[in-house]
Amino acid sequence: MNIYESVIMEWLAQHYWPFVRVSSMFLTMAVFSGRGLPSRIKIFFAMAITIAISPALPPIDVPFETVSPAGMLTTIQQILIGVALGFMSLLAINTFALAGQVLGMQIGLGFAAMVDPNSGQQVPVIAQFYLMLATLIFLAVDGHLVMIQMIAVSFQAIPVGQVGLDADAFYYIATWAVWMFNAALGFSISAMVSILLINLSFGVMTRASPQLNIFTVGFPITMVSGLLILWLTVGNFIVHFENQWERAVSGMCFILGGTC
Repeated sequence: MNIYESVIMEWLAQHYWPFVRVSSMFLTMAVFSGRGLPSRIKIFFAMAITIAISPALPPIDVPFETVSPAGMLTTIQQILIGVALGFMSLLAINTFALAGQVLGMQIGLGFAAMVDPNSGQQVPVIAQFYLMLATLIFLAVDGHLVMIQMIAVSFQAIPVGQVGLDADAFYYIATWAVWMFNAALGFSISAMVSILLINLSFGVMTRASPQLNIFTVGFPITMVSGLLILWLTVGNFIVHFENQWERAVSGMCFILGGTC
């Protein structure tokens, strides 16, 4: 059996460029981009997904030349597309970590911190709890399968070549942080207002009775009340997550030129 060089180069082009885009998505994708997941597992997942979706991809006309200027530019474009899609999912998940940081400071648990396994940074315990809850819901609603579907659709919306994302896509990703802060504020606003009313009540009590030590009495009551408020408001977590995840999916569709 004769194997020609043109056949080998065509096969490499059909699998190398999709592998670069898929592995770039895993670089910034929610859950799978954490430091707790070994790099070998990420590479294995990227290779498995590439082999699975490559037969359904449109033919790639770009020649397999990785060291040429055209090949390097094509590689950079694939990396940017994969990173952009994965970064959108990461913003959606970290919305609730931001809400947990705000609530932790309001309740008085901001000093209680633990190491985030994804970023390796010290984050408040409440933020870590919300982040873990958002991660579990992300996997429960098959968010990882949606990301695989998005990366497969991206090859039809933005074919492999030297042309990648336009300026509107990058501007949209930068301005999408507004939705991140809006969703975090909308999720935590009820608890923030409740804790603010508790602090105002203690302010009035201290003004009426100066002998009352606000630091001895107010801090434990504020903390216990804050935990009770978090328990009462955690039921709305799924609703806020669904809304934010739908925005993230719509944002990915906009990045891909509206093709979803």
